[in-house]
Amino acid sequence: MALITRVARLFRADFHAVLDRVEEPDILLRQSIREMEDDLARDEKAYQRQRQESKQLAKKAAELERSHTALNEELDVCFAADKEDLARTLIRRRLETERSLQLVAQRREALAEQLDRLAQRLGDNRTRYESMRQKAELFDEQQHEADGIPAWQGVDVRVRDEDVE
Repeated sequence: MALITRVARLFRADFHAVLDRVEEPDILLRQSIREMEDDLARDEKAYQRQRQESKQLAKKAAELERSHTALNEELDVCFAADKEDLARTLIRRRLETERSLQLVAQRREALAEQLDRLAQRLGDNRTRYESMRQKAELFDEQQHEADGIPAWQGVDVRVRDEDVE
């Protein structure tokens, strides 16, 4: 049994070594960077959509507040004029407005938490992306040096007086 396990382990190790040689690390690295760019773009769009929704909710909350204030003033007028039947309708509308305000406030709080989490994730992903991009550039430089192609070092192109003579 131990012999079979050892032989199986040997074949797996050889198979993994073959796969490592077949895979080209620079291609895999570039593909990983492209995937990270796509993920960043998708997260940034989601962040912008949620910010837009937050702005819309703020406008709706302000509108509901104005409506609530107007209803309170109308209620005062109804009570002063002793019109209880109109007051009932206004009270119903005021209660609906208060409930709507509560729902909007809850949604704004939940959205603020989502925005915070998404902003944190975006920051982390940007940091990882920049790190990966720098590693890819370093890897490219090392590949060029290994291939015998010198990396661009900013060759001095100035012509000296001795060169002219």
